[in-house]
Amino acid sequence: MKAAVYYKNDDVRCENVARPEISSGELLLKVYASGICGSDVMEWYRIKKAPLVLGHEVAGLVEEVGEGVTKFKKGDRVTVAHHVPCNTCRFCLNGEHSVCDMLRSTNFEPGGFAEFVRVPQVNVDRGTFLLPESVSFEEGSFSEPLGCVIRGFQKARFTSGQCVLVLGSGISGLLHIKLAKALGAGPIIATDISPYRLDAAKRAGADLVIDAKDDVPAIIEESYGRKADFVSICAGADKAIEQGLSSVERGGNILLFAPKEPGETFPFPLFDLWKDNITVTTSYASPPAETLKAIELIASKRITVDDMVTHRFPIEEAKEGFALVAGAGESIKVIIEPHKA
Repeated sequence: MKAAVYYKNDDVRCENVARPEISSGELLLKVYASGICGSDVMEWYRIKKAPLVLGHEVAGLVEEVGEGVTKFKKGDRVTVAHHVPCNTCRFCLNGEHSVCDMLRSTNFEPGGFAEFVRVPQVNVDRGTFLLPESVSFEEGSFSEPLGCVIRGFQKARFTSGQCVLVLGSGISGLLHIKLAKALGAGPIIATDISPYRLDAAKRAGADLVIDAKDDVPAIIEESYGRKADFVSICAGADKAIEQGLSSVERGGNILLFAPKEPGETFPFPLFDLWKDNITVTTSYASPPAETLKAIELIASKRITVDDMVTHRFPIEEAKEGFALVAGAGESIKVIIEPHKA
């Protein structure tokens, strides 16, 4: 079968690899849509394991069903989570599924940028979800990234009616805007250095967009006479973190959604955080409950995601897709289509 094999951001090759074989309790997924995530082009993160087949935002059809599988049948339309928790460790029992050892070690084979993937038994059990007929494969591939955002909102204690600031209007930032809109936030403010992405933020539902090169905190206070209750930092740049810390209201919450590279640090104004009762939270991954919520929000059309797909490529042209995402230019969501529906 064909797969897009990652060597580095500018070296992604279409190669023939062995089609995976399944065992009892497993599924073989025929991949129809696989989104390129921003994390897929974090070269510092990916290159140490190269060459490999990436792709974790997947949706497709069940092609084969292993012995003993009763929840799914051939032809079912599904999305599959690559990371799944054990649900029994002390972290899971405390609601911290994202730091479960199993979640951090599970995956499917070889990766979503391939014609077929083997879904291991544990992923079948708690990481495979039927797609409603109203949800396309493309839309289904958004369940993982949207689930990650839902998890972040829950961790950072978002409540309706809050003033929300999203720093960085790439795909993650746009999903933050759309979720905030769906959950009754107001007003919603977005920043970016790209006019293209600021326009996308407006279309996604932002009430005010600000060029990140400007004085973001001052513009917010001038516009609304106050700061933001909920600040989500969707860009790992120091400037974005500085602006987030300077733009949060007393008693507010900051969500550090975008990571910095290992070893990088940032000086936090601990006295100000203490004095103003600011909560700083991090979030990672989309446990099963959040993935289900994402599917429900997409199926109900409370959140639209198909309008964020700007480019589609077959596996043979995956290199071009990676170049678009890595360049952070005029693209939002890039989808690889191993089998065009």
